[in-house]
Amino acid sequence: MASSSSATGGGGGGIGYRTSGVGNRGSMKQTTANFKSLSLKSRHQNQNQQPPVVRRSSSLNVAAPKDDVDGRVRVAVRLRPRNAEELVADADYADCVELQPEVKRLKLRKNNWDSDTYEFDEVFTDFASQKRVYEVVAKPVVESVLDGYNGTVMAYGQTGTGKTYTLGQLGDEDSSDRGIMVRAMEDILANISPETDFVSVSYLQIYMETIQDLLDPSNDNIPIVEDPKTGDVSVPGATVWEIREQSGFLELLQLGEAHRFAANTKLNTESSRSHAILMVQVRRSVIGGEASSSEDDNHNHLGRSCDPPLVRRGKLVVVDLAGSERVQKSGSEGHTLEEAKSINLSLSSLGKCINAVAENSPHVPVRDSKLTRLLKDSFGGSARTSLIVTIGPSPTHRGETTSTILFGQRAMKVENMLKIKEEFDYKSLSRKLEIQLDKVIIENERRQKAFDDEIKRITLEAQHHISDVERKFAIELEKERTKCQMEYLDSIKKLEEKWMVNQQDHHSNGFTSGPCSREGKTVSDFEELVKVEKLLENEINLRKTAEQEVNYLKAQMVMLTSTGAGGNIELLQLHKMLEDETMEKRKLQEEVSTLQGQLLQLTFEADQMRRYLDKVGLQNGFSNGHSHWENGHSPSFNSLYEQVGLHRILSMLESQDANVRIHAVKVLANLAAEEANQEKIVAAGGLSSLLMLLRSYEDETVRRVAAGALANLAMNEVNQELIVAEGGISLLAVTAEDAEDPQTLRMVAGAIANLCGNDKLQSKLRSEGGIRALLGMVRCRHPDVLAQIARGIANFAKCESRAAAQGMKSGKSLLIEDGAMPWIVQNANSEASPIRRHIELALCHLAQHEVNVRDMIAGGALWELVRISRDCSREDIRNLARRTLSSSPTFQAELRRLRIEV
Repeated sequence: MASSSSATGGGGGGIGYRTSGVGNRGSMKQTTANFKSLSLKSRHQNQNQQPPVVRRSSSLNVAAPKDDVDGRVRVAVRLRPRNAEELVADADYADCVELQPEVKRLKLRKNNWDSDTYEFDEVFTDFASQKRVYEVVAKPVVESVLDGYNGTVMAYGQTGTGKTYTLGQLGDEDSSDRGIMVRAMEDILANISPETDFVSVSYLQIYMETIQDLLDPSNDNIPIVEDPKTGDVSVPGATVWEIREQSGFLELLQLGEAHRFAANTKLNTESSRSHAILMVQVRRSVIGGEASSSEDDNHNHLGRSCDPPLVRRGKLVVVDLAGSERVQKSGSEGHTLEEAKSINLSLSSLGKCINAVAENSPHVPVRDSKLTRLLKDSFGGSARTSLIVTIGPSPTHRGETTSTILFGQRAMKVENMLKIKEEFDYKSLSRKLEIQLDKVIIENERRQKAFDDEIKRITLEAQHHISDVERKFAIELEKERTKCQMEYLDSIKKLEEKWMVNQQDHHSNGFTSGPCSREGKTVSDFEELVKVEKLLENEINLRKTAEQEVNYLKAQMVMLTSTGAGGNIELLQLHKMLEDETMEKRKLQEEVSTLQGQLLQLTFEADQMRRYLDKVGLQNGFSNGHSHWENGHSPSFNSLYEQVGLHRILSMLESQDANVRIHAVKVLANLAAEEANQEKIVAAGGLSSLLMLLRSYEDETVRRVAAGALANLAMNEVNQELIVAEGGISLLAVTAEDAEDPQTLRMVAGAIANLCGNDKLQSKLRSEGGIRALLGMVRCRHPDVLAQIARGIANFAKCESRAAAQGMKSGKSLLIEDGAMPWIVQNANSEASPIRRHIELALCHLAQHEVNVRDMIAGGALWELVRISRDCSREDIRNLARRTLSSSPTFQAELRRLRIEV
């Protein structure tokens, strides 16, 4: 195919690729500099040549635009100045249109005395700047796209009227000539964050009813895919480029324009033979700016720390339609004629669809062409749409101008239902949590490595220490052995010397002495020999002892060496065995204590049964009583209460025997579980005795059972006031602070929860530390304890809501002032149904008082109320949440701001 320059120079109708952008489209840029003076001159000449006649103007053909309809298609009209050919050919004729921009009207002259008037959303004269056209037509659509809506900007008009100049002008030579595509991308890139947001573009053309990729010419037959669930239309086969900076986007536009089909016709030297469609996908994360505020504090940080970021996805579609043309005027023939037929057919299908949507027809023929299928969301869908129709002033083309104006008038009747597209970015949250997990793993590995290094260092130090000890021990042992040997040799040497002296004396005196002297000498020698033998024997024993000590020290050294190698492991094993033995002993002791208590209780019950049977036996005989026992009708606690007496049971509470005391408080707790016995227990001083047990005894079992008995008594409103009057709230608060056993905490929490249901005790519970004690027990994390805490909070919130409705309370909730809101929000969606149900009720009751709403919104409770109104399993709670949200003006304003529907 020939290039665009050869096609233009030859004057024929051949088709060619454009290589120089859109600078010469429709002669718009050629006449911009001198259009004003030429236009005024032409009009002045026409007025001088024509006789003055009285012109009449018909009434407005179309009603005023509905400015109050947010989703209506906005239509603007733009007049192109006369080009060089029109200045010569139509020099003696006035323009066929007269603009009234101040009232946004256009007059289309039928003849010298009659004209039709049309009203548009905006009217641009032939000297309107590209910047003003963008700000009026396209900028509101771009802002909507940044807010998460779909938007469409489309240009329609006769060929050569400046559509491509308005939309796709790059502004290489003069930046003020930049078109809507370039300016829109500038605004988008200026309003996004490169770190969190994403912008991508695709550039297509519809040529001869085939969708082709302008960024990849080899991709020349792209199918349209429609989502069967939502009906959304997409072209997944198109090339998608991520945009980071404006220069890259301009290069893509130049590449796309170079691949777009164009031809030389009589009406336009570079007539577009295809519909160009620019698709811009914008993905914005709003968690950093709009979803968070400076009022957030530590109370709602725990509730929102794992909330996923909110992502808004908008799509901007800029459509440069091929110009409509009449074959007689354009001179199209051959392949150019086939192109003109395809263009006119698709534009006709578009007009039919717009007429059907404007007239609310049950059938809209969107499948008649590829163009109408791609623009399904722009007319009658959910996109914000702006249409600019371009016209020329020449009276020669009055018919085409009329058709273009009527097209715009019909489009103004179309109303779209705008719909924001936002979703939670769970992938981003997952990546964030994965990064945090990686950091934790790295930190754990670092600590593990440091621990291993420390163990290795300690092991090396121990080995060095053992080596030093062994070396010192070997040196000392060698010294001791050498010393023993030297002493032994010295003693032998002395004995030999003494023996030699004795021998010499014997030889010198042996022949001169008489018999008596010889006998005396023999006796003395014998004695000396005995002494020597004893000394030798002693030396031998000493040597054996020394050898034994050496062997013993060697054995110790061997044992020390083996112990040093495995000492740490043996110590750890011994330590673990000792701990296991201790745990086992503790368990056995607990079992023994339990069995002792059970034995005492059975002994007590057997004793009472024996007494009861004795009395029955005295009246009815032993046989009847025995059969009564065998039938299994053992007396209940009420029978024991009647037979033994309440005062006897209360006196056992003061017993010195711990087992008797525990048994007595258990019997009293079981009696208090029945409402019929509660009044008698209180009248007999049982309440005071139970409070005394909480105050005086530190035994965990006594405190647990006593707290359970108080919880049973606290179910009665009269008993509740007596408990408070005798300082029960303070005692329960102290018990809650000291206790660690989950069962004891459950009993204490149950007692405080029952007190929270009394309207008269609200201030007492706050002042005496009951609410703080209830919230402090969350440290236990046992589900039974948390369920009692949630019940207490729900009872307290219900009483506050009732007092506020009756006008008895006007301030903020005491629960919120004591810092309960973070825990409430954190456990509102607990897996345990009792906890979740009570927390949901508490949130609904707190939200009924308008003074609490601001703190609840700041604490993240609004999201939980919305979830309760949608997903709660109980219908009564779900309805209560809906009524609460709908009745609060503050909640309604926040829901509208977040675009949440309940």
